[in-house]
Amino acid sequence: MTHLRTEGSPQTSTSPALLWPVSHSLDTPGLDEKVKLLVNFLLHKYQMNEPITKGDMMDALIKEDAFPEILRKASEHMELVFDTEVQDVDCSSHCYALINKLGLTYDPRLSGEEGAPKTSLLVFILGVIFVEGNHTTEEEIWEVLNMIDLYSGRKHFIFGAPVKSATKNLVREKYLEYQQVPNSDPSCYEFLWGPRAHAEVSKMKLLEFLTKISQSHPTCFPSLFEKTLRNEAEKARAAARPGWHCCLGQCKFLCHIQ
Repeated sequence: MTHLRTEGSPQTSTSPALLWPVSHSLDTPGLDEKVKLLVNFLLHKYQMNEPITKGDMMDALIKEDAFPEILRKASEHMELVFDTEVQDVDCSSHCYALINKLGLTYDPRLSGEEGAPKTSLLVFILGVIFVEGNHTTEEEIWEVLNMIDLYSGRKHFIFGAPVKSATKNLVREKYLEYQQVPNSDPSCYEFLWGPRAHAEVSKMKLLEFLTKISQSHPTCFPSLFEKTLRNEAEKARAAARPGWHCCLGQCKFLCHIQ
């Protein structure tokens, strides 16, 4: 497993700490319940693909006076757990929308999948691969996923369908690549970023997101930070070349950090 070390701290092995939200305590038990109520309301609206208005949220909270604070904390929860931003898209009518924080175009609802936003599972897996050096074995993926109660073949309380089915969908959607490790005996398999992930995901934004949910900063991981800066520079140079967008294979090669 890749080792991460913040400056001035002892070396520690990779853990969900960098890749999954830390626990955030709220001010009062009553406020905590209101935040949970609003999060569940937002998830219901997401599942039904219905518009979200301030009036609807206020009704769900029974005209709660502390609405701005509750919305702020619920929005923070949606971002850290579901990689989704609660965005005010129409100030005049107070309409809100749930927007993917990293700009992914993946929307499981289009293929009839139910449940909470699954982009956070995708971001989590992409994060593991990124932290592990741009490729990681299937066993290592499941070792980390198991630490946060994600198991192959088991329905998850947030993501719904068995996680192994979700990873197959992500391969089919070209966000992940799944291949045999060269010269492995006995055979073992590994995950890599797929072409769609390379095209849509900024590794710097991903690193910022991963460190935000662990309450740290990208510069706390200098090796990853420097590699990510180089990657962003390479990507910018590739984008400046005429016709770069016509060759996805070339773009993918340039985006891959060795």
